[in-house]
Amino acid sequence: MLIQINERQAQIPDGLTLAEVADLHRPGADVLILNGFPAARETSVQEGDELFLITRGEQPAEEELEALMAARHTPGVHRRLKAATVGIAGVGGLGSAVAVALARIGIGRLIIADFDVVEPSNLNRQQYFIDQIGCFKVDALADNLRRINPYVRVETHQVLLDPLNTPTIFAPCSIVVEAFDRADMKAMLVNTVLAEMSGVHVVAASGLAGFGPNNSIITRRAARRLYVAGDAVSEAQPGNGLMAPRVAIAAGHQANQVVRIILGEE
Repeated sequence: MLIQINERQAQIPDGLTLAEVADLHRPGADVLILNGFPAARETSVQEGDELFLITRGEQPAEEELEALMAARHTPGVHRRLKAATVGIAGVGGLGSAVAVALARIGIGRLIIADFDVVEPSNLNRQQYFIDQIGCFKVDALADNLRRINPYVRVETHQVLLDPLNTPTIFAPCSIVVEAFDRADMKAMLVNTVLAEMSGVHVVAASGLAGFGPNNSIITRRAARRLYVAGDAVSEAQPGNGLMAPRVAIAAGHQANQVVRIILGEE
């Protein structure tokens, strides 16, 4: 009979249990998922069942992980995402969350740049852990991204970006995400990419502080190659600080706009 094992079709004899299928196709598997739910090893397998056979703590091979991800995205979409190179300028609250989202969907290559280190106050909204305090953010984020998807290529630059080094660092990119806190750095990044990097899109952010309405954060097209996520007015100030939920909403907008550009849905 025909079933699916880890998103691939397989022909097996009738009357087998989950344990017997696991012994044939994934010896040592100790987590058996049947049609979306954990199941007992003695459960009988039926025609058309979907199985996931997992060895707890074992990293899937690249080919297997790609097949599993492609099944969620559809193969054509996943192939285009895997072929893309995206730059992220600044890996604080916005940039680290954008990087995590893009790594989870299998973007082929990320180029991340930041000069800063992880501080205790960063943990209220940034994608780092308490044992990474004091580490350079690009190094800590690269480690975290490898734990999410070790097959995404991550290139790190521990550097303060400026008009001279930005075009060189992000030269391989078709899209650069602006993820700075300071207005002058935001302007520098946007102006440099649009003026010096022909054809490269910028996905920027403006207005995401505090805990205002979710739906006031939008993505708008500000120029032919420039998109801006946020409400354009909410800035960090006493009583209206940067907080994980709203920063994550804006970062989600940025990451999704990156995907839309890659897939031609501008």
